[in-house]
Amino acid sequence: MQAPTRIGRYRVIGRLGSGAFATVWLASDDVLESQVAIKVLAENWSHHPDVRARFEQEAQVLRRADSERLVRVHDFGELPDGRPYQVMTYASGGTLAERLARGPMPVRTALRTAGDIAQSVGVLHDSGILHRDLKPSNVLFDTVRGAERVLVADLGLAKEIAHASGFTVAAGTPGYMAPEQQLPGGDLDVRADVHAIGAMTYQMLTGRPPQPGRAAPSRLRPGIPRQVDRVVLRAIDADRNKRWPTAEAFARALDASATATPSRTLRVLRRGAGTLLATATLALTAGATVPDGVPAGWVRVTDDGGTVSVAVPGSWARQLRDTGWDPAALRLPAGREPGLQVGADLTSTDAPGVFVGVSRRLVPGSPAVLPAHPGCTRGRDRPVAVAGLSGLVQPWTGCPVAYSEVLLTRPGAPGVYLQISRPGHAPDHTDDVLRTLRLGHS
Repeated sequence: MQAPTRIGRYRVIGRLGSGAFATVWLASDDVLESQVAIKVLAENWSHHPDVRARFEQEAQVLRRADSERLVRVHDFGELPDGRPYQVMTYASGGTLAERLARGPMPVRTALRTAGDIAQSVGVLHDSGILHRDLKPSNVLFDTVRGAERVLVADLGLAKEIAHASGFTVAAGTPGYMAPEQQLPGGDLDVRADVHAIGAMTYQMLTGRPPQPGRAAPSRLRPGIPRQVDRVVLRAIDADRNKRWPTAEAFARALDASATATPSRTLRVLRRGAGTLLATATLALTAGATVPDGVPAGWVRVTDDGGTVSVAVPGSWARQLRDTGWDPAALRLPAGREPGLQVGADLTSTDAPGVFVGVSRRLVPGSPAVLPAHPGCTRGRDRPVAVAGLSGLVQPWTGCPVAYSEVLLTRPGAPGVYLQISRPGHAPDHTDDVLRTLRLGHS
């Protein structure tokens, strides 16, 4: 559809996304000098009374709950062609689905994010509302006063708990919906939402939603504590009477698990034929030396298997995740492959860092699709050649966090995907980072 220039008094900047029922636009409130997200009901649904009523009900539910843990509705209106729209909080940090496209999250980060989601859903339950469609694309991230927060969105299927026994149509998203949601008249209660939060927690830890049989997360990702297995598997038990009774109870259990889970350490490589000489905690000490001509003050890190390494500015090298990645993030065949993510704060979307993934599925001519960054401006692609590979750098600027998306391939060998992020005002270290890329134990 053609982008509108204005919606009501709001100036449209660009499209954030679209689904079966609505399109969401990024817009500017020039009077209050802020950005907002505007959700517009799709034209083909605007004349369906039931869909239109559900769209209006979503706005009413969010306005009634009115919590900083939920997307807020600031305004409601109607376009000249009759389509209704909601003016909502713009969450600049993107969605959980976008983060999961890179693979599993650090264990403590996953548990704390899940706890935040559970607390947000608890606010809905306290307001007498079931969400019924919790999934990664409905979990957003925003930054307020320098701290990241989780927001729950998209209450198009939300219903009042008091009417739960009257649901006659199965609704939800496969992979996240509880078994009782798949049956009309399933007499739902808050434990249906607990199941969905549990399924998202499972995916944050393992990189995939729970499958039939529900293997413990530690079976798919060694190193996850058994206490975490117990907490998560209880949330997704097929028998709702065995689940956590409320979202708040699940949140408390997640918080206790996060507190008891050791944080990852950052392995720092120092001069000496690529030998691992020291293990440092997440706080990096100043003056670390680095090998092979890396700029002064930079630090080289490597993945757990020694397949790929890269150097970054010392101020970036505070947290490391090196448990691999899933090339499905680039719309390639799924599977676990070597990779690492290093950054100043891996729980924040505003902190600088580098993600590097190696994949045998990434070869010349492969149909890989790089992530887009709504709200940013895409620059001109430019060629690059490093470490015996060649490819393109795709820059994104004009937003709080600037990105360089890079695909590198060579015939007959695995390819490499990098995403380099930095605050929009900070120097661009893309070429410096690429020059430090090493494959194998080189």
